[in-house]
Parts: sequence; C-alpha cells; structure tokens
Amino acid sequence: MRAIQVSGQQSGLQLVEREVPSPGRGQVLVRVAACGVCHSDAMAVGGMGGFPRVPGHEVAGRVEAVGEDVPQWQVGQRVGIGWFGGACYRCDPCRRGDFISCVEGRVTGLSSDGGYADHVLAPADALAAVPDALTDAEAAPLMCAGVTTFHGLRTSGALAGDLVAVIGLGGLGHLGVQYAAKMGFEVVAVARGAEKGEFAERLGAHHYVDSTAAGDGGVAGALQRLGGAAAVLATVTDADAITGTVGGLRPRGRLVVVGVPQQPLALGAADLILASRTVAGHASGTSKDSEDALRFAALTGVRPMVEEAPLEDAQDAFDAMMAGRPRFRMVLTA
Repeated sequence: MRAIQVSGQQSGLQLVEREVPSPGRGQVLVRVAACGVCHSDAMAVGGMGGFPRVPGHEVAGRVEAVGEDVPQWQVGQRVGIGWFGGACYRCDPCRRGDFISCVEGRVTGLSSDGGYADHVLAPADALAAVPDALTDAEAAPLMCAGVTTFHGLRTSGALAGDLVAVIGLGGLGHLGVQYAAKMGFEVVAVARGAEKGEFAERLGAHHYVDSTAAGDGGVAGALQRLGGAAAVLATVTDADAITGTVGGLRPRGRLVVVGVPQQPLALGAADLILASRTVAGHASGTSKDSEDALRFAALTGVRPMVEEAPLEDAQDAFDAMMAGRPRFRMVLTA
C-alpha cells in the first residue's frame, strides 16, 4: 500500500510503499477514501509521536477486514476515524467514563499510524459510522474539526436561544458557526475584516463583529451590547483575541478554548470572579461524539468547505494548510 510517512527530523512527508497490515484482536482495517489535513498533524511531522510515523486523524473510508472480537463492524461499512484513537478502559478517567481523557493518550496519526495512506489499522472503539448523506471528503474533516466544534458547543452549557459567539471563520470556525446556528443559538461570528460579514451570514450567523472595528470595549463590548454571550467558542490561535472575549460573557458564561495559541492566555482574575465566568479547554471527542457530529451534520446540512488533493500531493497540501491556503480544509483523497 502507499503511505505518506515522516521518517525523521526535517525529512518532510515522504511517499513510501508498505505492507498492508492485518487486524489483530479488537482491531479493524480500514481502506481510506479521504483524510483531512489538520494543523495538529504538525505534531507528527515534528516528531512528537516518534519516527517513522504516518500522520492523519480525519479519516473516512470503508471497513476492509476485522479482527477477532469485533462484532460491531462489518466489512464494507462506511466508517470514520478521528483524533480519539481508542482508550485503555483501565485508568481513572476511563473508569469514570471520560474516555477522551484516557491517560494513555491514544491519538490516531500520533501514537499510531494514521490516514495519510491507502489503509489504516485502528482499534474497534476508535471507529464512527458515517451516514450515506455525507461524501467521504465531507465526512473526513468532521472527524476532528467537526466533532471539536460540535461537541464543544453542546457541552458549553448554552441553551437554545442563548447568545453564543464563535471566534474565527477558518477551518474550525466555519463549522462552529454552522453547528451553532443549527443548534438553535443566536450566533455571533467574530473575525478580522468587514468583508467577512457576508460570509458569516451565509454560514448562519445572526450577527457579525469585525474585531478590528468593534468599537468601545472591543469584542467584549460588542458582545455585551448584544446582551452578553452564554458561551464563546474560541477557534483561533491568537491568545489576545481569545482573552479579549472574556469580558463579553454574561454572568456564569463560559469561554471554550479549542484553538491552541503559541502564547499563554493572560486572564484578569476580576473578569472571572466578579461574574462567575469560567474558561475551559475542550479536547475533541470520542468516536461516539464524532458519530453524533456526523449524524447531526447529515441531518441539518452542516458541511465543511474543502479542497481535495491526491494522496501523493500530501506535502503540498500540508504546506498549503500551514500557510493558511485555503482558509478551510484540505482533504487527501485516494
């Protein structure tokens, strides 16, 4: 089979031939049809998961073979594999049912080989069923960008009708706005530049705030003039932009951080304490959460904006993603 692997520091993404693996007990072999290119793949390229490593954790394809003790998946079934690479079911978080916080940290494409290949081997509990209403190229990004925004919103504490802000309109944010609107929130999209307002409206936003011209109090002031946000979903990687929204939360509102800035977040304690606000990190979701995100997208019309590239062009696709071209999602296809 073809695979795109990182062989060592500074090696880049290399096209190699590998043997097709066979599933062992509790494992499933998936024929990859599409794999999204996510910014987090840079961790694999940088060597966090060791070398050699095949990146990719936004996988869509079909079951090609199953190992022993895998009654829930059948050959030919459409499935996806995301950031969640299975759980140990032994550690304290797993025993409490918090599988995404498993201390073993099994991550597809980081602790095990991922979807930049013709086939990927995964534990059965890492798989999510893909609805027929979604194409493979649509389903793949929803296995990370989709579930991260969908699950982050549905666990934010906001209720239908509440004001919810999504910061950023890129690969995560353009999905976050769609999910938020379909969930019944009053949605505020926040980004840089007045020209993005029309796009935000097409995604379903009810309000648009240009962070470069937000007026008194900046973005926080703009949110307060709208009544205060029950939740803010921060998809950007600008620490100042993230922390600048805290004052726009209503009392007991929550800032949900899914973007990963290079710089630490500088938060004023008074902004949190006086209105009992909270700041929470959000780590993707389990395979079942991904399945929920896919089903919700299929039901309501949420779709990622993608640009497809063949597997052999993985380096070019990765470079384009890192450079912010296109603004949304690159997807490698078989």
